[in-house]
Amino acid sequence: MAQGPVADTDKSAGRGRERDRLTVSQGIAALSLDALASVAYGPEAIVVVLATAGAQALDYTLPVTLAIVVLLTALTLSYRQVIAAFPNGGGAYAVAGRHLGRRVSLVAAASLIIDYVLNVAVSVSAGVAALTSAFPGLYGDRVWICVGVLALITGLNLYGVAESARVLIAPTVVFIVAIYAVILFGLVRSTPATEPTHPSATATGTVGVLLLLRAFASGCSALTGVEAIANAVPTFRTPRVKRAQRTEVGLGLLLGTMLIGLSLLIRKFHVAPNPTKTVLAQLTEASFGHNIGFFVVQFATVVLLALAANTSFGGMPVLTSLLARDNHLPHAFALRADRQVYRHGVLVLAGAALVLLVIAQGNTQTLVPVFAIGVFIGFTLSQAGMVVHWRLERPPGWQGRALLNGVGAVLTAAATVIELLSKFREGGWLVFLAVAVLVAIFEWVHRSYQRIGAALHLGERPAHPEARRSLVLVPVGAVNLLTEEAISAALSLGDEVRAITVVHVDDSHPDDPHTDTDTGSDIEATEARMRESWLAWQPDVPLIILRSPTRSLTRPVVDYVHEVEREDAHDRLVVLIPEMQLTHPWQRLLQNQRGPILDLALRRNTDAVICRLRIPIET
Repeated sequence: MAQGPVADTDKSAGRGRERDRLTVSQGIAALSLDALASVAYGPEAIVVVLATAGAQALDYTLPVTLAIVVLLTALTLSYRQVIAAFPNGGGAYAVAGRHLGRRVSLVAAASLIIDYVLNVAVSVSAGVAALTSAFPGLYGDRVWICVGVLALITGLNLYGVAESARVLIAPTVVFIVAIYAVILFGLVRSTPATEPTHPSATATGTVGVLLLLRAFASGCSALTGVEAIANAVPTFRTPRVKRAQRTEVGLGLLLGTMLIGLSLLIRKFHVAPNPTKTVLAQLTEASFGHNIGFFVVQFATVVLLALAANTSFGGMPVLTSLLARDNHLPHAFALRADRQVYRHGVLVLAGAALVLLVIAQGNTQTLVPVFAIGVFIGFTLSQAGMVVHWRLERPPGWQGRALLNGVGAVLTAAATVIELLSKFREGGWLVFLAVAVLVAIFEWVHRSYQRIGAALHLGERPAHPEARRSLVLVPVGAVNLLTEEAISAALSLGDEVRAITVVHVDDSHPDDPHTDTDTGSDIEATEARMRESWLAWQPDVPLIILRSPTRSLTRPVVDYVHEVEREDAHDRLVVLIPEMQLTHPWQRLLQNQRGPILDLALRRNTDAVICRLRIPIET
């Protein structure tokens, strides 16, 4: 009979946890916005490079895009396999950790974290830039708008990723439908509804391999976010692996067809970069004209660019939780809140993105040069690790799978080198510096946990527990309820209890419950009053009065603790510091905070065990 309610409660809790997880449609909305929103700047990045060689160079937009889609296909199929092989998430970090070594996995994790942070900053700033382009009067407030958008997205994710996914489904669907409408209307038109910007007749140049490689590297910015689903498998509903795989394939199909469709329109309408109007906006005008359809697409783009940051909020907290479980980050990053949210990871991501947005003053072009380098490092390590995985596991057909991952590794490695060489002077070197700093932090945390584990003798059988002689010291300031509760608690903790108080000359009231020292016209009178109050109370605990000519509270207590430690009459010395726990939070401002100050001084200067006893006081 007793087990029935417990079982029902467990089932109910399990259903509640599942409701907080993602379906396929929610997964696309929560984890794929970065990749989907990249169609707003990926094709334009290709056009910007090719346009420097004149109109003829724009004919290569489609071939370059097809090369990117081939890489996208390889990545999609690869990460589909990663999801099956590593259902606990982690993506490149998990793959590299198992097959390429711990330190290589830390490089992968650091590069992904950097990309996640940059994605948030770039997505938010790009969305706000699109907004200020439509409403120039807001340009001066762009930093504050960025901060507001970031705060909104952070709040949604602290509430719970599933809830934020439900909110994001509508704008995601609108954006997808709008882009496909632009493509379809544009393909059936024989002439553009509105003439776009055409390449300059003065721009001439040779379309060589180097130019095409630069265009390919720039266009690869459209592939950021492909790995986020593999990093966040635990956030899906059961069966998690199948749902995550379907989401990955769905993302690949959507992104690939959008990129190809927009590239066809770029070639058909001969669209060139315009400093005041994006390539996507020009294609929309060419397909629809300057009407309500144009504004719907623009508004959907603004919203999705702003919300694309949600991809990082879904992926990075899971990655940091895996790092924490492996003792490379503080264990707090592995703790879930009530709504299945890794709150610490969300807050750190938001804080780092906020710093970048403020430093860059909300300028997207300041952040873009270092964007995507980190994620391609992760791509390459993940693919290489999967090649090793198939060689070790050797399932049926493993050669084909290893070949697929091997080709992907070569392609992503080439893209990484091209990205680095083309963006090194623009700030690409900062990515390598940041990776090195993060890896150093991971190693430092790992060594710290190793030292803690050694000190705790983890993995060893401890000695049999036995009673030890203990002395409990209780700092007191007056005879009151706080003192009574503290002495009562101390008597239950140790073999011997001593109360200690510090006296010095002061003009304050001796019965003030917020003070730890009695006062009077002189020290002797103060001591006499304190002894008289103590003897009248008769707690059967000795009172030790410590003089403080310098008005210091901590120095006399620390000196006395050292004196007791030299007695060598006790195995353990405990200092029990009583504190009031008042009813209302604002009342904490009224307390003198001497408890925390004494706690810090004792921890720094003594080997005593410190206990802070918070006693509820009704007010």
